[in-house]
Amino acid sequence: MTDGKAPGSEIPEITPTELNERMTKGQPITLVDVREPHEPEIADLPAWGQKLIPLRELPDRLDELQHDEPLVLYCRSGSRSGFATRFLREQGFEKVWNLKGGMLGWKREVDPSIQEY
Repeated sequence: MTDGKAPGSEIPEITPTELNERMTKGQPITLVDVREPHEPEIADLPAWGQKLIPLRELPDRLDELQHDEPLVLYCRSGSRSGFATRFLREQGFEKVWNLKGGMLGWKREVDPSIQEY
C-alpha cells in the first residue's frame, strides 16, 4: 500500500491491482465494505473475510476495528469509502486506505466480469 495520497487529497489510497496482489499473497489486511447491506449481493470483491459496516453505522461500530491492523475501505465508486477513510484517520486510525475507484475501479483493473451498478 502506498502512503501516497491522491493529489490534492488527504485520503491515502490503494489501487485495485495493488490490493489484489497483496490479498492474493495473503498479506494481512482487513477489508471494510462501507456500502449498504444489499449492495454486496449485486457485486463484491472475492471473499476475503471483509466486514460490512455501512457508512452510516461506522461511528457506532468503531470498536469492531483494530487501530493496529491495516484497513482498506471500499464502496461502489470510492466516494463513501473516501469519506470513511478520512473519518477513521480523524479517529486515530493510521493504517487505513481507500480502495481507489471502489468496485468500479476493481471492475476496470482486476475483474471485468463483475456486475456494474
